[in-house]
Amino acid sequence: MSKAYVSYNNIISSLGFNSETVVENIHNEVSGLKLIENLQVLPDPFYSALIDSEKLEKTFQKLQPNKEYTRLEKMMICSLNEVIQTSNIPLNKRVGLIISTTKGNIDALDANNSFSKERAYLSELGKNIKEFFSFKNDAVVVSNACVSGILAVAIAKRYIQQNTYDHVFVVSGDIVSEFILSGFNSFQALSHEPCKPYDKNRTGINIGEVAASTLITNNSDNLSKEAVEILGESSCNDANHISGPSRTGEGLYRSMKSALEQANLKAQDIDYISAHGTATMFNDEMEAIAINRLDLQNVPLNSLKGYFGHTLGASGLLETIIGMHSLYNNTLYACKGFENLGVSKPINVITKTTSKKLKTFLKTASGFGGCNTAIIFKKK
Repeated sequence: MSKAYVSYNNIISSLGFNSETVVENIHNEVSGLKLIENLQVLPDPFYSALIDSEKLEKTFQKLQPNKEYTRLEKMMICSLNEVIQTSNIPLNKRVGLIISTTKGNIDALDANNSFSKERAYLSELGKNIKEFFSFKNDAVVVSNACVSGILAVAIAKRYIQQNTYDHVFVVSGDIVSEFILSGFNSFQALSHEPCKPYDKNRTGINIGEVAASTLITNNSDNLSKEAVEILGESSCNDANHISGPSRTGEGLYRSMKSALEQANLKAQDIDYISAHGTATMFNDEMEAIAINRLDLQNVPLNSLKGYFGHTLGASGLLETIIGMHSLYNNTLYACKGFENLGVSKPINVITKTTSKKLKTFLKTASGFGGCNTAIIFKKK
């Protein structure tokens, strides 16, 4: 069975428009979260990490578009373009395209939006990205709550190992919209201060926006310097509740256990965990329980939500890319916002940016509806 590698990558975010700049900001513990006051969206100020609209427009216009595109499409196209150009892979029939998002062009449903309501269909998003770059195959759209970004990587790996494709480009993205903010606000889950994953004083999540792209490939000869091999992956749905995670962490536990078995590794072989860490009471507690059930409680762990907020369907891919650079740089990045442990089981939260020899990392994600995904990566 052929190996699958995660290679060239790009991040468009509040912390920069390329992966290296974003990682450098994280290294320096700079957060993209800012206090936003917009009465048209929410009655109270809220923290969010927003992409600079002017910079995005300027970057997008350099690509000479011949029609109108939504904000999310512009973010995704700008990010994916960088990866396609850098990888220098011809877009033939052996190349796939996967798009991951939670809500896609949900803003097309807003009353004052200039696009037709049909633009909100996920198939339209897939069609527009495919046609912009002239991919030969239709886009596969992965929309499975907040595991979408990391699940897309797992699906790409399976396509390669089943010999469906030689290369798969994955692009993930979600925007901050009135629909999404009002939804989380109705759960009383939004924090009015920067989020604090795993901290005893955490008060909820921040929502952010990002576009992230990468290449999954079977070709070990043309890889980026920070490329990683996918050793094992698994997804499990514990079907616990439409929005509440399993109190025992059952789905996450099974996902991580299966990924370890597929990779033929034990808990002590994992050097670092890039966890989901939304900074909500139930999610953080569930993760700590699942991590302890697998004897992973001593492995250094962080959540990157303190830098970007929760970027929904893009978070898993965004955090995978930063994990890749973490391995390459032999550096553990601080879990921003964390001070004092606020979960019932011990976990080894990274409190400051630290140099350490790294070879493997485990990426986890959990989402509404009980979905969970875990992937283990190894430095190439």
